[in-house]
Amino acid sequence: MGIGASILLIAVGAILAFAVDFNISGLDIHVIGWILIVVGVIGLIMTALIWGPRRRRAAAAPTSRVEERRVYDDGPPAV
Repeated sequence: MGIGASILLIAVGAILAFAVDFNISGLDIHVIGWILIVVGVIGLIMTALIWGPRRRRAAAAPTSRVEERRVYDDGPPAV
């Protein structure tokens, strides 16, 4: 789950938990909203802990340098 999906779950969960006043028999919309908020927060934390170090390590990966040296030989002109 990426950062975008986690934020989407948190937003939808907050809308269901706080802004919706709708009743369905046998289903509590507010509880579903809180579950989506919790899943979104867990997904956001897992994304930061698992994918964050890999991206930082990949960006700082060049440990060896490649150098190219060019030697120009200005000999006598060809006739």
